[in-house]
Amino acid sequence: MKERLPRLICVALCIFFGLTYAFFDKAAAKKDLSQSPSTKGDPVSVAPESTESVTAWQQEGKDNGSQGRDMDSSPQDRMLTYAASIAVQEALAILRTLQPQRDRLARFDKTSGLVGMSLYYAKEAFLFLFMNGPPSDDYLNTGPSDRKLSKPLAEAVNLLQEAASAQEPDAIFLLAEMNFYGNYTHPRNFKEAFRKYSDLASLNGNGSAQHMIGFMYATGIGGAVERDQAKALMYHTFSALGGNTKSQMTAAFRHHSGIGTPRNCNEAAYWYKHVADKAIAWSRSGPPGGQTMDKASQRIADENGGVYGEGASVVSSGVYANKAGPNSDSHAALDDVLEYLDLMSRKGDLRATFNLGRLNYEGTQTMKRDLRTARYYFRLVARKYWAKDGSVLTEDNGTGRIASKAAGYLGRMSLRGEGMEQSFPKALIWFKRGLANGDALCQYELGLMYLYGFGVRKDAVVAADYFKEAANQDMASAQTYLGRLYLDQGDISTATRYFDLAARNGHIEAFYHLAEISNNGIGRERSCGIATAYYKLVAEKAEPLHSAFHEANSAYAEGDRETALVDYMMAAEQGYEAAQANVAYILDEHQSILSLDSLFSWRRHRNTLQDTKLALIYWTRSAKQSNIDSMVKMGDYYISGYGVAADMEKAATCYQTAAETHQSAQALWNLGWIHENGMGVEQDFHLAKRFYDQALETNQEAYLPVKLSLIKLRFRSFWNTITHGKVNSIQPDPGLFSHRIGESRTWRLIIDAEPTKEWSFNEWISNFLEDHHPYYNDADDDDFVNPSSDPMPGGDDYMDDMDESIIESLIIVGLAGALAFLVYYRQQRQNSHRREMERQQQQRQGVAPAVQQQPPVQPPLIPGQQPDGGFFPPQGDPNYGQWIAGGVGH
Repeated sequence: MKERLPRLICVALCIFFGLTYAFFDKAAAKKDLSQSPSTKGDPVSVAPESTESVTAWQQEGKDNGSQGRDMDSSPQDRMLTYAASIAVQEALAILRTLQPQRDRLARFDKTSGLVGMSLYYAKEAFLFLFMNGPPSDDYLNTGPSDRKLSKPLAEAVNLLQEAASAQEPDAIFLLAEMNFYGNYTHPRNFKEAFRKYSDLASLNGNGSAQHMIGFMYATGIGGAVERDQAKALMYHTFSALGGNTKSQMTAAFRHHSGIGTPRNCNEAAYWYKHVADKAIAWSRSGPPGGQTMDKASQRIADENGGVYGEGASVVSSGVYANKAGPNSDSHAALDDVLEYLDLMSRKGDLRATFNLGRLNYEGTQTMKRDLRTARYYFRLVARKYWAKDGSVLTEDNGTGRIASKAAGYLGRMSLRGEGMEQSFPKALIWFKRGLANGDALCQYELGLMYLYGFGVRKDAVVAADYFKEAANQDMASAQTYLGRLYLDQGDISTATRYFDLAARNGHIEAFYHLAEISNNGIGRERSCGIATAYYKLVAEKAEPLHSAFHEANSAYAEGDRETALVDYMMAAEQGYEAAQANVAYILDEHQSILSLDSLFSWRRHRNTLQDTKLALIYWTRSAKQSNIDSMVKMGDYYISGYGVAADMEKAATCYQTAAETHQSAQALWNLGWIHENGMGVEQDFHLAKRFYDQALETNQEAYLPVKLSLIKLRFRSFWNTITHGKVNSIQPDPGLFSHRIGESRTWRLIIDAEPTKEWSFNEWISNFLEDHHPYYNDADDDDFVNPSSDPMPGGDDYMDDMDESIIESLIIVGLAGALAFLVYYRQQRQNSHRREMERQQQQRQGVAPAVQQQPPVQPPLIPGQQPDGGFFPPQGDPNYGQWIAGGVGH
């Protein structure tokens, strides 16, 4: 029976997963049939309907498909070209019928509730127990794959290969994309993709092909080519000159950071300006008010509390830690918040109803916009304040303010045609209603209508008045438009002031105008560095133009880490810090010391794209853009020799740089550790203790590791002291006293003219008691430290809590002991007196006392002293009455 039990468990798990696949795959199949395949780099959605049309990828490369061909070719050549085009169309028709590969197991996410969490861990257990094993040699091979293609896919590939042999650009591009991205269930083959991209770039200088070649040289992805940053920059420059936006971003970032070329601010500003111009043109091309900027760039590590986990990373510790109480909604998931708001809305809470409308209108990273639902909630709020004819139903100011905000959104949706038909008159009605309560959005939108004449006459003066009223309420869009009006009038200083105000809220046009002013030196001296920084911000805000964050986030959420890695890597090459951190995080093989990869060596190679050297490259680039955790990770790589030769000095430099921000407890703890062990720095126990203390001050959640480290450090320092070791041991700072003022602490260093000497215990207590404590005064004097006697210039001079309060502790313990002794002595005196009283009472009653040997009564040593040693006469004593009357002692 014991031998059959594992088999029964295996069979049960197989049946369970089989039924689960069957259940979940029905809905997915229906959804797949109703949608076209969604694949990265898929030209099917923009495929040419005729041979004369220009494909989307040819537009990107400024190529109409005819470059490199002889326009005076013979009729036979033209016939071959036409046949190749027909073959491409037939291949596209076949590819449209193929469904993309989907990972069924990836649907089970541990964040999708109890059922999803159970299925997620069941999936992980199943894969670990029954789907693990050393990979075959073919799995790790980046060359041609022997995997057999399906019949329709093989037929489409044959048609494309025939067309590619006739130098058909579309066929070559399709084959390259299929081999690179694995579209239409085609296996990935990066070497073949590189060959096809090279053929296309050589054929007609296609910009997209040049961009992909530059990307592969920059990353060495899949081992297709060796990394060569100089060649990467060359191909990206060719593509950028052809107008490819992605390569323009990449070339700008490389000149800005000095990758493959010396840093060149002017070149960086030149290419970033090209992208920024496109971004502003795209932003203004939308409905009134511009395109909606959806931010999809995010660090995937932040979802797990950061690179080092919850409480250890900068994003989730220290000043950035979530310090709300357990009953706060800051810990709640979005579904819980929506459920709560819906409940409050049903109870008549207008603020909750308005917030539901705004959430549906703006959307989040995990919630798509729902304009019809947003309009429904906004109208619910408006109907509580206005009747159909516009008359006010209630005089409640709170209801009026919320209704005015809802009117602003309803007017905006009517003005832009979002979730309803575009109507300028309806928009004007809603804006005027909200204007009565001074709503900033209504003021801004009215200014927009008068500025461009949307349903009203054009009047820049009236528009400026509305913009100014909204700008006074710190509305960034109104501040930007007001700045533009002042700029047109030549008032540079006022325009710049409004642009600066709008830039605080991250408005894209404000950044653009500040960049133009700095780059052209308008009203100020030209600053290339400031201009480049602003242009970079503008270019990176236009994510839909050139990045694939949406596709990358979706692939990562579905468990397709390889596709996510490729998309993140492309954004990382364009200079997005979040993408660089994501690439490094995915490639990081050392997220845990005790990992399953250390037990099963083949698991480290399941992803053919993993590269420790590449991970260090992207940690470095992310760190240069002020990511503190990435800087600490760099130190980890250097100290452990991951992807690079171990270099303790560089590791110490990385930790020191990260610690200077006073935001990373991990960096401070690492500095303490390397000073304790002398790794790359001189061994110094006293300095190590300081860094440990600072780590605890930075993040109180580090209490346990810091205290354990301090205990070990004190033992090592004690042993070093008694053995007369050469390491600087932990030493108290003479003359340094701690004073408590309320809950804060100030430090005063007493600097003596004569050298200080070692104090005895009595001297310590005497000096402590004689010191004037500022408990009863304000003690507003600042504390200064003499730099000449500072043992650590640039650091903080303080002692550990144990050192600073050791004298106080000793005194308190002594006083407590004395008090306990007095209480004990008083109890003993009371017991003795009670026994004596009982004995005398028994004698007067003629009752023999209990058989007990009493000690002989000693005669009083002092006149008036009682036999038991006391001065107060007991009851029954002849002197008792006189003592009561006050006669004793007089």
